[in-house]
Amino acid sequence: MKIPSPCIDVCKYKYKNHCIGCSMTKIQKKTFKKLSTINQKKDFLNFIINQQTFLGKFKHWEKVYEKKCIKKGLTLKNLLSDVGVK
Repeated sequence: MKIPSPCIDVCKYKYKNHCIGCSMTKIQKKTFKKLSTINQKKDFLNFIINQQTFLGKFKHWEKVYEKKCIKKGLTLKNLLSDVGVK
C-alpha cells in the first residue's frame, strides 16, 4: 500500500509558514518523503490532520486528499481508522 503525501498541490506558504492547502511546512513536506514505513506515514497523516484542526481553515483539504487516496485504491476513512482517528 502506498500512502499519498498529504500535499494537495497548492504549495503557497502564506499561513504562518504553513501551506494554505495542506497545512504542512516545507520541512514537513520533505519529512514525509523520507518516511519509510506505512505506520510512520499513517502517524504523520494523523499529525497533519491534528495540525489542520489546531490551525483552522483547512476544511477543503479532506475532500481533495480523499480523491488523491481513491486514485491509489485507498480511502481516507480507512487510513484514519487504522490510527484511531474518526
